[in-house]
Parts: sequence; structure tokens; C-alpha cells
Amino acid sequence: MRTLLRPLAGLFMMGALCTMTSALADGLAKPTGPVVLTISGKLTKTNTDKQTAVFDMAMLKSIGMKTVQTSTTWTKGKPKFEGPLARDVLKAVGATGSKTIAIALNDYKVEIPTADFTKYDVILAITMDGKTMSRREKGPLWIIYPRDQFPELVTPEADAKFLWQLKGLDVK
Repeated sequence: MRTLLRPLAGLFMMGALCTMTSALADGLAKPTGPVVLTISGKLTKTNTDKQTAVFDMAMLKSIGMKTVQTSTTWTKGKPKFEGPLARDVLKAVGATGSKTIAIALNDYKVEIPTADFTKYDVILAITMDGKTMSRREKGPLWIIYPRDQFPELVTPEADAKFLWQLKGLDVK
């Protein structure tokens, strides 16, 4: 009987280990660099004990980078902005809300319908014209809509959603 239990116990342990490894693979990695974005609210994936998801620049870049060339009210010409799509960042944390509150470093907040991130290729810009943006240049993250492609985005109401110095997203 003992000889039969040992192989079964080994199989059980291997199964438990595989399940734990799979759960970790499905989770969200932890940042190794300075945190630049904190996401809270209705999330199914977190990486802190506060039920939030935090990202460093490397994590955001690993989601995939998209380029948006567009004019803004605050820049000259049509700069090239690059960063992950907002919808992909929200997908990475399993966001389930219908609106997102974007929060700037100075605690300025703006409500954005989460549907905007599906309707438009909104990015969390990390670079402008190939250069990382400092706080002085509206960085480290700036919400950028592809406004030149959509006339409805050339309004003061749409401009309010171009939040710079982004530090957090709260999914409601």
C-alpha cells in the first residue's frame, strides 16, 4: 500500500505545483523599476497587496508600442507620440468598468468613458518625437487621442481628456 501512495503523492505534488505556476503565469508581473502608473478600481489582475496594479516603464513598453502622429492644443505641428494603447493596458489588468478616472501628478482628474479606448487608438504616450518626455514636457505619461483622424476630437471637451503627467487610472 505504501509503495502505491508514494507515486500518487508525487503526482499530486506535481499537479499542485503546475497549478501554482499556471496561476503565477496568468498574474501580473511586478515592476523592477520606478512605478510610473498605478491602476485601481474594477480589476481582475493586480500585483500589489492593495488590490492595485502598478507599472514601471519597461512593463508598459512590453505591452506593445503604438505610434500616433497628431496635433494637440499644446504642441506645434504634428508630433509623433509613442506608447501602449490604453485599451491594452486596461486589458492587462482585466479592467471591467465603464468609465476611467485619469489622475495627474498634481491630482487633476478627468473622467474618460472606457469605450473611448475601444473606439479610438488612445495611447499612454511615453515619447514625443522619439524622446522620453520629462515632467516639464508633460511626461512621464500623456494620454493622447488620434484627434486629427476624428473631427469630434477637436473640441475643448476632448482636449480635457488629453491628461498629461498621468500617474493613475481608477476604473469605475
